Amino acid sequence: MQNTETTLKLRLWTVEEYHRMADAGIFGADERVELLEGKIIWMIAKGTAHRSAVGRIDRLLQNSLTNRALICVQDPVKLNERSEPEPDIAVVKVDPLDYADHHPSPSEVYLIIEVADSSLKLDCETKGKAYSKAGIIDYWVLDVIGRQLHVFRQPTEDGYQSEVIVEEDGIISPLQFPDLSIAVLEMLPPLRGT
Repeated sequence: MQNTETTLKLRLWTVEEYHRMADAGIFGADERVELLEGKIIWMIAKGTAHRSAVGRIDRLLQNSLTNRALICVQDPVKLNERSEPEPDIAVVKVDPLDYADHHPSPSEVYLIIEVADSSLKLDCETKGKAYSKAGIIDYWVLDVIGRQLHVFRQPTEDGYQSEVIVEEDGIISPLQFPDLSIAVLEMLPPLRGT
């Protein structure tokens, strides 16, 4: 009996090829894509809760980490030759050239935060594995629907060894800024009527 099941081999893209495609206009002006592990993926549309949470986190971190770190909102981070995601928030080392000649790399990243309204599985699993493999030491996923924060630490090639879920009334500190206490509730969009 012949095996009719075939395994498809995918053609994986490099960051350099991805940039050349963008420069050539292959992606439409309104297409939101990112490169993750050699695959070009559509970025999920952002709802109002997502937008609100990203804005709240940005303001909170800008106010708390002035002159200590650069807060990048939905800007590329080059994880390796096959991954250049655009996390909702990347807290990175201050660069004298403001990253004019490159995107931040894992050695320049203090913390990455993704906000999930309809992308929790993608953010926790697929992106989590890519961030872990790249050595991102502190990765958070803010679940605006479940109103909790997933904190991933201790990266390995196969994924994070530690995942802690902090409820909305909890407090967390970034690994690189232990003096900074952040209330999860401050990052979440307010509930109606509160």
